[in-house]
Amino acid sequence: MTTVMLPMLATPGTHVPPGEEWRHEVKWDGVRALATIDGDVTLVSRNGNRITPAWPELVSPPAGLADTVLDGEIIALNDRGIPDFRVLAERMHVRKSATVARLAAQVPATYMVFDVLRLRGEDLCGLPLEERRRRLAGTDLTAAGWQVPQEYDDGAMLFEATRTQGLEGIVSKRIDSRYRPGERSHHWLKFAHRHRGTFVVGGWRPQTGSSDRLAALLVGEVTPDGLLYRGRVGSGIGPRQSRTLAVALSSLGRTGSPFTDEVPRVDAEGTIWVEPVVVVDVDTHGLGYDRLRQPSYQGIRADLSVDDLAIQVAGDS
Repeated sequence: MTTVMLPMLATPGTHVPPGEEWRHEVKWDGVRALATIDGDVTLVSRNGNRITPAWPELVSPPAGLADTVLDGEIIALNDRGIPDFRVLAERMHVRKSATVARLAAQVPATYMVFDVLRLRGEDLCGLPLEERRRRLAGTDLTAAGWQVPQEYDDGAMLFEATRTQGLEGIVSKRIDSRYRPGERSHHWLKFAHRHRGTFVVGGWRPQTGSSDRLAALLVGEVTPDGLLYRGRVGSGIGPRQSRTLAVALSSLGRTGSPFTDEVPRVDAEGTIWVEPVVVVDVDTHGLGYDRLRQPSYQGIRADLSVDDLAIQVAGDS
């Protein structure tokens, strides 16, 4: 089997579909991969790159599954027990065997298998999802350290449960959908959660080529350990928002970072630091991360002060 297949992709949805013709799965925050089992295991990324050397703990082939192709997500948990793509990021491009082994021991990965394209030499892509999942349930992947995640009938319930747990979101799939390698299908719909949080501005970055056009904020979270850096926010800051923020921050300049922890050089370089008194709302993708994911600026919270946030943190603890 030398042909490299690409995974079928989901389309962003507008609402979770109800009805018996849909099944719903957790949307894992990991690395999409097709696994070809043919004596050995070969892992291929969503864009067709062979990534097997980066994941040595995932390449013990399950027994009795020669000439098989599976679809799934490689995941690893952060220190809060939540699947987190950034935990895997350091491993994705490493090929030096000693470094790979060290990272695999520090950040063990799991392969979550949710579809089967080929099973023991039989092409299953033309079968409906319901039948492919039935065939997948009949395989034993535990010896390889792989898992088959559960699917659910109630999409609204799963969407709310994953939002509450801080997971990435859900994927809804029609039970009659055929597998179309490399295609993006409306028979698979993805729904990612957005969460709103309140943060404190500690600095801002000017637009490239400008000294006064505010393009991004550096924000932090009030914690018992001080103001901890949570990331850079540029999305959502248009010309009007930029002018409003510039006025609010213009008289607050200071010589150094107000954050308790160290700001990565890539964010600190070119930043204009400010006294941490301006509070803003930010929408972000997922919860439980040290850095905001795909953050989007929503506005200044003139009704809240840093002291208000500190009182709230003290009450929560």
